[in-house]
Amino acid sequence: MTLRSSRSAAELIPALREARERTLALVADLDEQQLMGLSLPLVNPLRWEIGHVAWFYEYFVLRYFLGAEPILSDGDALYNSATVPHDPRWALPLLDRDSTLGYMQRVLDTICEREHELEEPRDRDGYRGPYFMELALLHEGMHDEAFTYTRQTLGYPAPRFPGREAALPGHRIEELSPALGDAHVPGATLYLGSRPTEPFVFDNEQWAHPVEVKPFALARTAVSNREYLNFVEDGGYGRRDLWTAEGWWWRNSVGAEHPVYWQQGPNGEWLRRNFDHWVSLEAALPVLHVNWYEADAFCRWAGRRLPTEVEWELAATGTPGGDAGSKRVYPWGDEAPTPDRANLDWAVMGTLPVSALPAGDSAFGCRQMIGNVWEWTATDFGPFPGFAPGPYKEYSEPWFFGHKVLRGGCWATRSRLIRSAYRNFYPPDRRDVWAGFRTCALDG
Repeated sequence: MTLRSSRSAAELIPALREARERTLALVADLDEQQLMGLSLPLVNPLRWEIGHVAWFYEYFVLRYFLGAEPILSDGDALYNSATVPHDPRWALPLLDRDSTLGYMQRVLDTICEREHELEEPRDRDGYRGPYFMELALLHEGMHDEAFTYTRQTLGYPAPRFPGREAALPGHRIEELSPALGDAHVPGATLYLGSRPTEPFVFDNEQWAHPVEVKPFALARTAVSNREYLNFVEDGGYGRRDLWTAEGWWWRNSVGAEHPVYWQQGPNGEWLRRNFDHWVSLEAALPVLHVNWYEADAFCRWAGRRLPTEVEWELAATGTPGGDAGSKRVYPWGDEAPTPDRANLDWAVMGTLPVSALPAGDSAFGCRQMIGNVWEWTATDFGPFPGFAPGPYKEYSEPWFFGHKVLRGGCWATRSRLIRSAYRNFYPPDRRDVWAGFRTCALDG
C-alpha cells in the first residue's frame, strides 16, 4: 500500500510559491557570513540548507518522478543530506548566496512549467506526481522551522514578516493563568497512527492500529516558565536522584544548571534570550528549549511523568464515549487550524501563555496540543506495525530507537504540516528546538 497526496498539481503550485516566499523572507536579512555561521553540531550552515531545500524538490519531483537531468552537475555531492556528512558541510564548495537563490528559483520555475506532466496519471513505483510535490512542500516547511531555530541558536535577530505582531491582541502575558489542573481521560482503544484514506501520510505514521490505553490524567497545559523556575530554584539540576543515568551524564558533560537560554541577572532576576536580545523571564509562557532529560527530571521532581505517545494522541484526538475507530484530525475537530485555536505559522512571532487559545481545546479540555511548543513524550521513536519506508527512505527508518517522539508542533510550524497524528522526533539531548512538555499524573 503506497502513500499518496489528495491534492492535484494545480492545487499545489500556489502553495509551493507561498512556501518559497516564506523561505526567502526567513533569510532575506542575512549576509554571506551569517548564512554560513559557526560550525556547530546542532545546526547546518544556512547557505547549505537553502540549497538542500531546492535540491530536494529537484531530486524527487523533477529527477525521480519526471526523469529529468540534473540542473547542477555536482548537486548530489553538495546537497544530498543522506550522503553528505554534517560536519564537512561548512567546507564544501557551495554556491554563493545569489547563485543558491537562483538555483532555488530555477527549480521552482521548472516544476511550474511542467505542471501538466505532474498531473498525468503516471506513477513511479506506485506514487503520483502530486505526492512528490507535497512531500517536497512539507519538507521545505520543516526546514523553514529549522531556519527559525537556527537564528535563535546563533543569536541572530528574529525574522520579520509583514503583518506579524509580537503579542496576542487584547491580553497582557501575565493576565493569563496557567493553573488549569489535569484532564482525566478514560481508558479506551485508540487506533494509533494514520489511515490510507487521509490526505497525506508520512511513512512513520503507517498504519493505524489498535492500542489499549488505561485511564490517565494529563495536564491541561504545557509546563510554564513559572513552574519550571520552581524546579531550577529548588536545585533540581543538582539532584542525582531526579535524573536517569544518561541524563545525569548529559547534565554533567555540559554543566547545565537551567535551560540553555536562561541566565540570572545581577539582581537575581531571571532572563531569557529571545534571538538576539535578553528579556525578563515571562512566567506564563511555556518553558522552551529543554531536552528530554530535563523534561524527565522535572517530572520526577514534581512527582509526575511524561505521557506516552499513545496517551498524548488519545487526549488530543479522542472524545468521551467515542468509538474506537473514530478520532479527530485536530484537538478541536476536523476543521483546519485558525489563529484562535492554534499558534502556528509565525503568527505572533513567539509563544503565547500556556492558558491562551481555549477555542483549540481537545474534547477532554487539553489546551494547545497543536502549536505553540513541541511536546516531548516518554516514547522511543520506532515503527508502527505495517511500516514500510516511503520514497524518501532516509526520513524515518535511520532514526528509529535513538530518538524520542514529540507531538503537536510549535509557533514556527506550518499549519499545512501539522496534525494530531504527526510524529516528530529528536535525540533526547536536543534543546535547540522549540520544545517543551506537559506532564501526566503517576496514577490515572
